[in-house]
Amino acid sequence: MSADDKSRHLAVVAARAAADKKAKEIIALDVSERLVLTDVFLVVSGSNERQVKSIVEAIDEALHKEGARTVRKEGVTEARWVLMDYADIVVHVQHEEDREYYALERLWKDCPVVELPADLYAAAEDEAGDS
Repeated sequence: MSADDKSRHLAVVAARAAADKKAKEIIALDVSERLVLTDVFLVVSGSNERQVKSIVEAIDEALHKEGARTVRKEGVTEARWVLMDYADIVVHVQHEEDREYYALERLWKDCPVVELPADLYAAAEDEAGDS
């Protein structure tokens, strides 16, 4: 059984909010076959602690508008790896260095990728090209 439509929708909303704050390496993984606690992991990166906090705030606001409430939020003070649990999805906002070190994508490589709108990737590529 794969992630349901609600989980996929929330992942897209969160990914869009992250992209609006210039998050990098946005990926959504369908973990529903492996975990009973959630359907989708959304993993995004920020280049510094300030950006990580900004991304977290934007995602929280966007998901709140969709009626999703945080079950648990950890790591906000340090802003190196913030875990945001919304039951249907779990969002990981990581500092680029921590993202590389912990490599969640490798840990969950056997899980299918949730298709995100192409414009999210295009915006991230445009931003990288402007640097």
